[in-house]
Amino acid sequence: MKATKTPIPEFANEAEEALFWQAHDTVDYVDWSMAKAVTFANLQPSLKSISLRLPEPMLARLKSLANERDVPYQSLIKMILADHLAHS
Repeated sequence: MKATKTPIPEFANEAEEALFWQAHDTVDYVDWSMAKAVTFANLQPSLKSISLRLPEPMLARLKSLANERDVPYQSLIKMILADHLAHS
């Protein structure tokens, strides 16, 4: 095992850092033997499940549109709602 690790370079942004780590192995930069396990207690999910009743023709149309876009229909509904909220 290498005694000293290569310093991790400074990155201008997350995209630059992501490209770096795609091309490099952390073993050359991080001494994983010093890593410690952590527990994140009391984390709450950021999503809330809801029940939503829709007319069958509307749901069929949403599923059709979702299929055309190759996304799950629930994701399409969220995208439509997010877009509407962003423009209101």
